[in-house]
Amino acid sequence: MLGILARTMPSCLVKPVSVTRIAGRYLAHQEGLPKLPVPPLQQTCERYLAALTPIVDPEELNHTRKLLEEFQKPGGVGERLQKGLEQRGKKMENWLSDWWLQTAYLDYRMPVVVHSSPGVVLPRMEFSDRQGQMRYAAKLIAGVLDFKSMIDNETLPVEYLGGKPLCMNQYYQVLSSCRIPGTKRDTVVNYTLDKRPPTHITVVHNFQFFVLDVYNSDGTPLTVDQIYIQLEKIWNSSLQTNKEPIGILTSNHRNSWGKAYDNLIKDKTNQESVRAIQKSIFTVCLDAPMPHASDDMYRTRAGVQMLHGGGSRWNSGNRWFDKTLQFIIGEDGTCGLIYEHAPAEGPPIVSLIDHVVEYMKKSEMVRTPMVPLRMPQKLHFNITPEIKMDIEEAKQNMNIMVHDLDMKVSVFSHFGKDFPKSQKMSPDAFIQMALQLAYYRIHKRCCPTYESASLRMFRLGRTDTIRSMSIDSDKFVKAMDDPAKHAIRGQAIDRHLLGLKLQAIEDLAALPEIFMDTSYAVALHFNLSTSQVPAKTNCVMCFGPVVSDGYGVCYNPMDTHINFAVSAFNSCQHTNAARLAQALEDALLDIKTLLEQTPKAKL
Repeated sequence: MLGILARTMPSCLVKPVSVTRIAGRYLAHQEGLPKLPVPPLQQTCERYLAALTPIVDPEELNHTRKLLEEFQKPGGVGERLQKGLEQRGKKMENWLSDWWLQTAYLDYRMPVVVHSSPGVVLPRMEFSDRQGQMRYAAKLIAGVLDFKSMIDNETLPVEYLGGKPLCMNQYYQVLSSCRIPGTKRDTVVNYTLDKRPPTHITVVHNFQFFVLDVYNSDGTPLTVDQIYIQLEKIWNSSLQTNKEPIGILTSNHRNSWGKAYDNLIKDKTNQESVRAIQKSIFTVCLDAPMPHASDDMYRTRAGVQMLHGGGSRWNSGNRWFDKTLQFIIGEDGTCGLIYEHAPAEGPPIVSLIDHVVEYMKKSEMVRTPMVPLRMPQKLHFNITPEIKMDIEEAKQNMNIMVHDLDMKVSVFSHFGKDFPKSQKMSPDAFIQMALQLAYYRIHKRCCPTYESASLRMFRLGRTDTIRSMSIDSDKFVKAMDDPAKHAIRGQAIDRHLLGLKLQAIEDLAALPEIFMDTSYAVALHFNLSTSQVPAKTNCVMCFGPVVSDGYGVCYNPMDTHINFAVSAFNSCQHTNAARLAQALEDALLDIKTLLEQTPKAKL
């Protein structure tokens, strides 16, 4: 029954495509990439209707069908907006990327913590003492600087997917960059192209921030031993645990943080300290140990530590959440990172992680020069009563978020991507079907499902949406025991519809009815927000749900097991992360059994 799946899947999902890397110069490569096309209007309208069919009732669907017919009339609104988009496509490098950065990230006013920034859990380390933590941190920093040298020299290997080169722009956005809060809209700054690019990182320990220069005066990076010595100095000069957690301000609602930020940087010392954090290449958070967790709960506890730090009592103040890249190294061996999502998607981050993890396995051959290094500079903040109140508000809001996040990080150990591949199926499509089945079994209905699909085959491409909830997947989950033929089809309609809507906001006095229609709101209410982020490293990425009654699901399919992170909100009585994680495990096993019992379809 399911063997048919592979036949009707989009070809990008069917073949298990691996990304290959070939060394090449960045700019010349970027010039050769095609521009993101604007899809035909009729095609998007047809696919939109097909995507709505399993999720809205027939009456509503009929209403939307009429609106779409009106929208597509020759010489009508749709045609006018489509032409506007096509003109924009000719003028710009990418008609979507600026709009997407603004609407998806910088205009979004919820806290970046839980609601936007993903975390990554790395394999657990066994540190016997804090020297182990420092040594690991020093090697990790050296590994990131090694990756940075490839970015700086433009020798970062170009990635290919299915023989086509991918846009490498996101790699150039993740270092020396930071989000800046605003009271209505945020901005992102990147200091890489400054006349004097940054040569320091920031290290935070016990809520205290330090500037650590990581290059010698001749431009060579510090050795692991030198970094280790500097980290020791930082540790020893930040032993007090009663400092105000200034970093927790960055976790607040963006409007509140924007107001507090304006107030904070009125003071010259504060402004210089904030600027030093924003300009730094990346941040390293040396975390205090978290409460002990049993072995089966450890990964989940590590996941929440990466996402939010555990609350104001623990490590939530040991962050600057606006910083694009923050590596987290716990005294108890819990390691990972959190990244601010505006500049990049998960795959470039994971590629950096894979490089750093490999680098850290190598033994250190470099002899350390016996040059005395100057003391890392501690960043000072003048805390006024008003700033103290802002910190208290941010602490309270953070603790509410911490209590509301329901998380389950688990390892599915029965099989990995090896099994779907043996059935000539895409591991990703296989997992997506299991997710649909798991959700249906719990909630007795199908739901709009978002899976991010890379647009990096195009210049400055970010993502579009694979809607893995389709007419065919709906039939499949409702007829799991019926040996009929089913398929999955993901349609990339979402960014085109967004483009038409934003074009309408620019060009028209009133928004076309299709964007005010109930169906449009339903289609964008993603109860399942999912992402496959494959890595060579045995890690898993995690993120929060995008709607109050939804789930966030991220997975890394390894050869013989699959790492899953499932999130939900405790404030929603209908969702439960552990229950979906268990239903997902059952669904994967049931689909495997079904495939083994079904005569093979000729592919």
